[in-house]
Amino acid sequence: MFQNVEFPSEGATLRGRLYLPSNNVSKHPIIIMAHGYSATISGMVADCFAERFCSNGFAVLLYDHRNLGNSDGKPRQELNRWTQARGYRDAIDYVTALSNINTNQIGFWGDSMSGDEVLFVSAMDARVKAVVAQVPACGKEIPPKDADGTLFETLKNTFYNGDVNTPETILGPMPVVSFDQKSIPSLLKPLTAFRWFIEYGGRFNTLWTNTATYVTPKVPVKFNSVICMPYIKAAVLMMVAKQDEIQGANSDVAKYAFSLAKGPKELIEIDGGHFGLLYYPSALFEQACKEQIRFFKAYLKGEDKKST
Repeated sequence: MFQNVEFPSEGATLRGRLYLPSNNVSKHPIIIMAHGYSATISGMVADCFAERFCSNGFAVLLYDHRNLGNSDGKPRQELNRWTQARGYRDAIDYVTALSNINTNQIGFWGDSMSGDEVLFVSAMDARVKAVVAQVPACGKEIPPKDADGTLFETLKNTFYNGDVNTPETILGPMPVVSFDQKSIPSLLKPLTAFRWFIEYGGRFNTLWTNTATYVTPKVPVKFNSVICMPYIKAAVLMMVAKQDEIQGANSDVAKYAFSLAKGPKELIEIDGGHFGLLYYPSALFEQACKEQIRFFKAYLKGEDKKST
């Protein structure tokens, strides 16, 4: 159903899968996807979403972020929002060079930290026409207001031209998840995180490792998708967990971010916390797929549009 592909990003090679639907369309709409936080594309449920999208007529590029899984990049297991966001940009460059892709029908999908990143990059790159941000990690608190757009312009300049590799703070290396925060502190604290990562990441050949280092680069304005929301021209679907238990995915911050979007937009509040829709098979997975497929059909293919 897919072929293995690779493309360059920030001096490294990113690797993933290109899914192509079995229809007679000469140029396919495409959804670009990467997993959240340290998760990988082999068996950690993002691939299940990709298969559903493909079976509904979309090409899909699903890839591992830099330093993770099948992709190159060092230090291994290092997480940097800026370089991951640039990976999404470089993924657009890659798919637009493919002869069987409709370059006017490009969608983004991201989960958790990647959900934050797809919102950010959609504001930077007008080639994105529709974006799904699933339980997006938009931050712990609402950022300062940006009435004159200065903060956004600074973020944009950093994204395209800035040094995003000089650390200001480094958290780790340490476990991604742990069953006991007192004896083995981890980057993600809730037991729901431990349960999901160990169940899915611990499966054979996922290439997931229970260790990571989170880097915050020294930049003029810290990475923040909320500041970018008024500048997104793409249609936006945000699926926000009710009372998200992950601190950096504060539900109130995500809903505030949604309120700032000016284009076509939909907000769906879901049960199951941060990880519920990442269990497959499950009713929550089916709900998420149904809504996301409907949304992509509406805003990439022009079928039955619905907005709020």
